[in-house]
Amino acid sequence: MEAVKKKLQEEIEKLEYELNFKLPKDIQHAREFGDLKENAEYKAAKERQTMVQARISQLHQRLMEVDSIDISKLPKDRIAYGSTVVLFDLEKEEKVTYKLVTSEESDPENGTISTVSPIGQALMGREEGDEVKVKTPTGVRNFEITRLTTIHDEG
Repeated sequence: MEAVKKKLQEEIEKLEYELNFKLPKDIQHAREFGDLKENAEYKAAKERQTMVQARISQLHQRLMEVDSIDISKLPKDRIAYGSTVVLFDLEKEEKVTYKLVTSEESDPENGTISTVSPIGQALMGREEGDEVKVKTPTGVRNFEITRLTTIHDEG
């Protein structure tokens, strides 16, 4: 969880630097070209300023959400954040392993999926032995949960 917080904080700091130091210089420089109504550089800098402010707000909100996750309150017998699950794909007849993480940590090609991804959402709250239907962009997939290791089991 600390890595996620650090990543969010680093992006906030980078954007705040841009907002407070780089963009004011860009706006001032663009103003020097005169008529602001037809000044594309000025408009672009102001639009970027608005986008950066919005992103900083989103990041602060996400940081508060991540901070509010209480690991001790996560279930010990059901799938939740931090769980590692082994699924048996009933159509392909193969096993796949996923670890459920935040969207910032997600890397599906390396087996980490977000709790808000289609598969992540379908798995949340489920138990070992459950069968799960998941609507994915490639169609419906059917899995059986063959093994569950929660964040508490991993230490």
